[in-house]
Amino acid sequence: MRGLAKVERTAGALELIDRERPTPAADEALVEVEYAGLCGSDAGIYEFESAFERMDLPNVIGHEYCGTVVETGEDVTEFAAGDRVVERPIRGCGECYQCRIGESNVCQDAVITGVDHDGAYERYIAVPEDALHPVPDDVRSKHAAVVEPTSIAARAVIENSRVGPGDRVLVEGPGPIGQLTAQVARAQGGDVVVSGVGPDTDYRLPLARELGFETVTVGEDMAEKRAEVTDGVGYDIVFDTTGHPSGLTTAVEQVRKGGQIVLVGQTGETTMPYSPLVRSEIDLQCSYASMYEDFERALRMIRSREVDAQTFIDDRFSLLDADEAFDAFVDGQTVKPVFDVSELYD
Repeated sequence: MRGLAKVERTAGALELIDRERPTPAADEALVEVEYAGLCGSDAGIYEFESAFERMDLPNVIGHEYCGTVVETGEDVTEFAAGDRVVERPIRGCGECYQCRIGESNVCQDAVITGVDHDGAYERYIAVPEDALHPVPDDVRSKHAAVVEPTSIAARAVIENSRVGPGDRVLVEGPGPIGQLTAQVARAQGGDVVVSGVGPDTDYRLPLARELGFETVTVGEDMAEKRAEVTDGVGYDIVFDTTGHPSGLTTAVEQVRKGGQIVLVGQTGETTMPYSPLVRSEIDLQCSYASMYEDFERALRMIRSREVDAQTFIDDRFSLLDADEAFDAFVDGQTVKPVFDVSELYD
């Protein structure tokens, strides 16, 4: 079978390579992948950021996907051939302190699909039973391919934020997690504004408006929008999904005294005075990855259309010309490419 793999420790360097069809272990199911999404971390692999130096190349990438079980190991009891599934791609070790207390999303020895072992940009993938999640019959496979990023947004909003009815919410960054966070926050009753930078004005901010959100461009009318939306008080909750060092400093400017900032994007290093946060009693909360219940919530919200997967997904791209999709993503000309993996079937 063919898989799209990172083959060199340089920017780009994605190639279709040959792989043997995996044989599932006793506790694994063999999944035939139908649709797979492009994530910001996949783009990080494409550009080969330092976080991915640990990868053993060549490695098939991709971890957001939906597929169908075609074979099961002898110890698998919860799934059978024909079941549609998605994967929870951060696999905890099950032995460390965090795993033992139910925090496997921050496992000390986690491995990640598409990074530490072959991922979903290929026809078949063998997955431990306890990493699989069932997909309801009335959720389309293409829509289920975005359950994993939706679960990250669900955790950030429902588990780790204070968003409630009537709260004034700013989501910084109109990338995939930002657009999903905005939808989940709205479903919890928040009045949501989405902000972006200049390059986002071509595709990403217009998509946010298509999804029903007010938008604002950083550096132009942030102060005016803050005054209009919050009567000058400031946003009750600000989600930083930018992955840029400026996200936190901007969040501090936009949040109200006594408000909350939720860091979802991984911003690297930033320098700022922290005393104003203390004097304003700002709640600074981090949110990382997701858990079983977050996947459940994500599926329910896609099913109910509180998360509009149809509008969110961009299906213009092909794994047979993956550079086009990755370059468009890096340039801000798309938000959530979802590939039809059947194009790789022999």
